[in-house]
Amino acid sequence: MAFLPRVLVAFAVVLSLLACNVHAQLSPAFYAQTCPNLRRIVRNEMAVAVGRETRMGASILRMSFHDCFVNGCDGSILLDDGPNFTGEKTARPNQNSVRGFEVIDRIKARVEAACPSTVSCADILALAAHDGVELLGGPSWTVALGRRDARTASLNNANTQIPSPFANLANLISMFAAKGLDARDMTALSGAHTIGFARCTIFRSRIYNDTNIDARFAANSRANCPVTGGDNNLQSLDRSPFRFDNDYYRNLVGSRGLLHSDQELFNGGSQDTLVGTYSNNYLAFANDFAAAMVKMGNIGPLTGANGEIRRNCRVIN
Repeated sequence: MAFLPRVLVAFAVVLSLLACNVHAQLSPAFYAQTCPNLRRIVRNEMAVAVGRETRMGASILRMSFHDCFVNGCDGSILLDDGPNFTGEKTARPNQNSVRGFEVIDRIKARVEAACPSTVSCADILALAAHDGVELLGGPSWTVALGRRDARTASLNNANTQIPSPFANLANLISMFAAKGLDARDMTALSGAHTIGFARCTIFRSRIYNDTNIDARFAANSRANCPVTGGDNNLQSLDRSPFRFDNDYYRNLVGSRGLLHSDQELFNGGSQDTLVGTYSNNYLAFANDFAAAMVKMGNIGPLTGANGEIRRNCRVIN
């Protein structure tokens, strides 16, 4: 993206952050004294990860969404199952879907070497999601820090609170509202689907059963996703899956949304006008996406004496 729009996006988000009464215990400078090289470490490791596999930027961003939507942004999604512990990784929205845990492990190891028992896994995930978006040409935003890590997880909440790719518009608006995010936030955050891929099993019913779909797009998609079999075949969520742009919204306007929940944003409902705006104005989308990421990052963080700083993101101390 051009340099000037990036600067404008960052400036707008800083103003938005200052104007809002965000969590007082979270601060962009939280680790300024205790781990001054944190941002550089995370950025360098994410650059390596995205360099190895461009798709990883989208994967880490999705992991961040799925973490924050279940009991807040507390790193609970990173916990492995154990003999006496059930985490969230086997929940329906996460199993065989959420990926990139080894990237967070590598970042955590580097951070622990530099600043032992100082930086939470929840904060590392928030920073990694931000850097993944930037590395794919997307906007920047101010990442407030100071979260602590959960000692618990909820398989049930992961199964029920993460929005479904089969959801209708009313359900999507309701589920985002339950997390303090309004319909505009929901539509902007859905734009994360401008990067990444989906599995055939997630979009099969859309391309075979939905009627609000471009015929040529449906036919092309069916070639890669048969009626039976091929469940894990991948298709990009828009035509430029490795570039953070507004092509996702152009697809919706053209009835080429890959997921049922995507096309619900442009289907004669309340978000049609906003989708149309985003499809023609990248800067409007980028500003709103960045602001919504700030809001999402403030969903239920553990701070102060709550939670812990995990030494290993996969297990409680």
